Amino acid sequence: MSGGRTTAGQTDQGRFALIARWWRRALAYDGDERDTLRIIGKSTLAATLAWLVSYVALDARSPAFAPFSAVLIMQVTVYRSVVQSLRYVGAVVAGVAVQAALGFLAGPDLLTFVLVAVIALAIGRWQVLGAQGPQVATAAFFAFATYTSASADSQRLRALGEIVLLVLIGCAIGIAVNVLVAPPLRYRGAEYGIRGLAHTLKDLLADMYPVLAEGVPDQDTTGGWRSRAARTGGMIGQAWWGLETSKESLHLNPRRLLRRYRGHPGFQGYESVLGALERTLYQVAALTRGLDRSREEEGEALGPFLRRYAAFLEAAGEVAAVLTTLDETTLLPQAKRLERLTDDAEARRDDVVQETRERSLSLADPSMPYGILVTEATRLLEEFRYTSRVLLEVAQDAERSSGERKQRGRSAGGG
Repeated sequence: MSGGRTTAGQTDQGRFALIARWWRRALAYDGDERDTLRIIGKSTLAATLAWLVSYVALDARSPAFAPFSAVLIMQVTVYRSVVQSLRYVGAVVAGVAVQAALGFLAGPDLLTFVLVAVIALAIGRWQVLGAQGPQVATAAFFAFATYTSASADSQRLRALGEIVLLVLIGCAIGIAVNVLVAPPLRYRGAEYGIRGLAHTLKDLLADMYPVLAEGVPDQDTTGGWRSRAARTGGMIGQAWWGLETSKESLHLNPRRLLRRYRGHPGFQGYESVLGALERTLYQVAALTRGLDRSREEEGEALGPFLRRYAAFLEAAGEVAAVLTTLDETTLLPQAKRLERLTDDAEARRDDVVQETRERSLSLADPSMPYGILVTEATRLLEEFRYTSRVLLEVAQDAERSSGERKQRGRSAGGG
């Protein structure tokens, strides 16, 4: 019994520790945890305001429509809130209109409900409505219930109009709260995605090069590398989602007009870097397949070749390490360091090629692993070179823009 209590106590302690770490992250920096708290707080505020307007000010028969709408359209970006609110209002208007038309024509009977359900569900499949498509049927069903509870046509018409009005009020309040109360501006989301992929790349390379420096890896080791490289697809998708959300957060966002956000270098460079990292991970996956194949090659030349290759991968890992700390505030020195490290990696790649020449190893023979591994190393290096150039151009452009703004500020002050 005591052992069971101990296990339960340890489980509770572990759960409390996870909760404590979650709150520490939420309070320490702007990330997913703080975003969650922000959305909860803003949704609560929007729902409360919508309830006050619908229940206290308007004394509506169904006041819950307003706070429900306010919470439903509270999205991670202002632009997405506006888009979703337009789709939601369109879905509700369509559902209410279907009920109104059929209700006044056929009356509130079972056949009318069946027709309302069929038509509303069909309209809900319209791609323009997106994720709000199911709300057509939801609105139609609520409208049908409201319609049947009223005794006169004038009351029914007023009740259906009230549903649309409450939805409009809720959406308007939700958008207003999202715009005016800490509107989300996700400039750093693109950096986080790049950092995450770069960490994956760095960790994989850090595991590979020490093993290769010791000799030919076994099948389990190379198989593990291949599996890890193949599992990066989900992380790549998340990184692209973060970039798109970052770009989207600028639309209709008043915070982007503030002075401290005007010098942001933009997302075009980060988009190019993210694409290069995606291709780099695919190249590493192909490289692991080549290393797996190299186990089949016997001979004294393979060990020295792999040691040279290990040195190249170590240099490539140093390049990836810089990308794990990518920060727009120090982008220029990071881009220059990235360029120097890429030069070092290129030198290590040249050493690999020189090794094949000194030992007369065939790079053209498809039955040998040397040509494949050299080719993958070259492609990997090309992506690193492209990444360093893109970041250098972005950093230099941002530096020039900052200098021009400061010059205009001094000129205006002097004038």
